[in-house]
Amino acid sequence: MKADLAKYQQELTQELENILSFWKDFTLDEVNEGFVGRINNINQIDDTAPKGSVLNARILWTFSASYNLKKDFDCLQLANRAFEYIRDHFIDQEFGGVYWMLDVKGNPLDTKKQVYALAFTIYALSEYFIASEAADSKALAISLYQELMAHSYDQQNGGYFEAFSRDWKELADLRLSDKDANEKKTMNTHLHVLEAFTTLYRIWPDGTLRMNIINLIDTFTSKIINKETGNLVLFLDEEWNPKSEIISYGHDIEASWLLLEAAQAVDDKDRIDKVKILAVQMAAVSQKGIDADGSLWYEFDPCENHFNKEKHWWVQAEAMVGFFNAWQVSGEEGFLQTSLHSWTFVKNEIIDHQNGEWFWGITEPGQIMANEDKVGPWKCPYHNSRACIELIRRIGVELA
Repeated sequence: MKADLAKYQQELTQELENILSFWKDFTLDEVNEGFVGRINNINQIDDTAPKGSVLNARILWTFSASYNLKKDFDCLQLANRAFEYIRDHFIDQEFGGVYWMLDVKGNPLDTKKQVYALAFTIYALSEYFIASEAADSKALAISLYQELMAHSYDQQNGGYFEAFSRDWKELADLRLSDKDANEKKTMNTHLHVLEAFTTLYRIWPDGTLRMNIINLIDTFTSKIINKETGNLVLFLDEEWNPKSEIISYGHDIEASWLLLEAAQAVDDKDRIDKVKILAVQMAAVSQKGIDADGSLWYEFDPCENHFNKEKHWWVQAEAMVGFFNAWQVSGEEGFLQTSLHSWTFVKNEIIDHQNGEWFWGITEPGQIMANEDKVGPWKCPYHNSRACIELIRRIGVELA
């Protein structure tokens, strides 16, 4: 097993370098500052593409976290570039928060306040402060957190509302994307608010922030995780009534380890013990979506008894971490083998060995999803780089 782990760590260390090299070599926007907004599947840059807040926050997180892992000065320089662009262009100086989308010149294009994007910006700024010790990044992260709490927190039912207009008014359309349900609360936004708060707490151990993290953990365990199935409820109304039955395997396995990370960050023993049990249960139910080739399918619709057997890049990345975490918690070797098999599938099918980075995914018939982005508002270096970083660290602990 130690030999397998050492090989896994070695390969992931090289793959992290490959991912970072792609983003260093292809994504810098030397005309308009910052980073380009879109690159297609064969590395053609769209020099008119708008620039998304989620993409830019995830770039900032990736280079910051990579610097924190290996102290590569190039990573810090690119993190500095990402921070400066976010600070100068994405922050709404009049109403607070972050713009959803900018045009190619850095002007506001879509000014809605999507709490998901706000959370990712807090997450990235917090990681960047660990790398840079730049006081203005910490101050900005705290300011955005306070704005999120002031405008998004549901004082009556708990949790966080999904989206607002530029000046924090109600919106008719709250969706992150066309494929999402138009509901006031979503699992996805709550998961990444939790992730953001957890990283912010590492640089700012505020007592109220700690309670907000604990409350979010409790919200997941009592309202967002289906007690009968162990899967996440993806969409809910403001009173926490479930509004969907679709099972998202990638989110289930991602949440299994992020919830435990949050409980450990606030050092709450009772919740750590509770979430460890849940993490193993969620990993076990996620295995229902594992294909014979080691990949994890995208979704399952229990109403139609239908699997969406597409194999998206981010789902495989989260599988690598989530199943490894379940092995660390439970000692059940089957989870470790599932993580290793996920990586084998990624190496064989998801990594673009010719042009760099990872393909968006593989269709059910087994074809590369060639019409999807290599870089775009949703195709970012975060899931795959984070999987490498997490596993390099975790394997290091196991081999110590």
